[in-house]
Amino acid sequence: MGTGPLPYDPQKGLGEAVRQLRREAGMSQRDLAQRVGISASWISRIESGQYDPSWGNMRRVAEGLGISLETLSEIAEDFEEKHSA
Repeated sequence: MGTGPLPYDPQKGLGEAVRQLRREAGMSQRDLAQRVGISASWISRIESGQYDPSWGNMRRVAEGLGISLETLSEIAEDFEEKHSA
């Protein structure tokens, strides 16, 4: 039996990174959602780890936060490492 990727495998670090960066920018979930052109509930699901977004959508979120996707990824990885330690 193979052990491929799970169809639903959200990364907690990603949600925590988005939440922290959004708060540091002084934005509500609604503010970020409006900047990105998505719903606030979508932002909430990402932050809570209930949704595993596509790279394209995360690029939009990163841009809405005023950072690169690479920077968002690095911050998310840092959060992931803290959880696994």
